[in-house]
Amino acid sequence: MAYRRTENVIRRLAARHDAIIAAAAALAGEAGINAVQIGPVAERAGIAAGTVYRYFPSKTDVIAALVVSVSEREIGAMQRAADAAPGPLSALAAAITTLAARALSQRKLIFALVAEPVEAGLEEARLTFRTAIAAEIGKRLSAAMKGRQLPEQDVAVAAPALVGALIEGLVGPLAATASDDARMRDAVQTLTLFALRAVGVVDAHARGLVVQTRMPARERVG
Repeated sequence: MAYRRTENVIRRLAARHDAIIAAAAALAGEAGINAVQIGPVAERAGIAAGTVYRYFPSKTDVIAALVVSVSEREIGAMQRAADAAPGPLSALAAAITTLAARALSQRKLIFALVAEPVEAGLEEARLTFRTAIAAEIGKRLSAAMKGRQLPEQDVAVAAPALVGALIEGLVGPLAATASDDARMRDAVQTLTLFALRAVGVVDAHARGLVVQTRMPARERVG
């Protein structure tokens, strides 16, 4: 009986934690990263502000946890897409396409977590997301170079450059607005082609590396 009660407590604590992160994601996706404050998060999650503080001592801790949650989800999606591809070059293309499609489908949230101007104390927490994306792309670049499917290049320079181009082209303030699924798919394919050409693939279409993209449904964080 005590064991069952303990399991119930663990599930309840985990559910409350997830509710806090989901509330933070909703606020960031609607109004930006600076909207993630303890009071609004608590109200959105349907709990008292004091309860949020029991899990996260400050809003910076909430945002850090949100970044980790979204980062794990998005990197996991990139990895699954790449691992299902038939070879290293197609794996790189799949990872880039997946990143682009998912970023565009949740544009405001991703912008908030990687590019929106924030106070100094929050930048370190958000850097982990960009670092993880660059590391995953760098891994796929290295594999394609090892298989002699890409020219030799400095991965430490190329991977962050691709991340910057993708983020700016998809969710940054200069990015074109994609108002429907067709335009979103076009934007994803354009950025995927751009990224592949940047690292030395001049015939991505002919090699079947850029395929029709299905835009993902909006996901719940937490």
